[in-house]
Amino acid sequence: MPTFRIDLLDVGNPALVEASVELLVSAFTNSERYGAKRLREELRANSGLFYRRFFVATEARDIIGVGGVKAADWASHTHLLYLSAVAQEQRGQGIGQALVKARVKWVEQNFKTGRILVSSTKGKRFRDLGFVEVRKSAIEGRHLMMLRF
Repeated sequence: MPTFRIDLLDVGNPALVEASVELLVSAFTNSERYGAKRLREELRANSGLFYRRFFVATEARDIIGVGGVKAADWASHTHLLYLSAVAQEQRGQGIGQALVKARVKWVEQNFKTGRILVSSTKGKRFRDLGFVEVRKSAIEGRHLMMLRF
């Protein structure tokens, strides 16, 4: 039985946003692309047309995982899973999988039809949830995966 819970990130809570930013910064090695300033803006930004939502996994009030979903601004009915990270000491406990499921469920509940895309080195994780690999999409060990609903 998991000891963590998954919730939408309350972007109005500066402490939760900062804890999420810290976790993401520590998970990504490209500090230019994934710097704290950019991530802070990414977590807080949300226009009505091109939504962004972030989900957090918490355990004993600590954020141990973060994952985002947003509307693709370049293709209608397309949603992107992105900025996913689990605290290093918490990996292997199903937190990443729970974050993926929560985001997919949210998209399916809020949109009638569409597709969800994710770029990942963990193809099995996404295949187990019904995603298929886009043919000839592998770049530097990452595969583009898609789920239609």
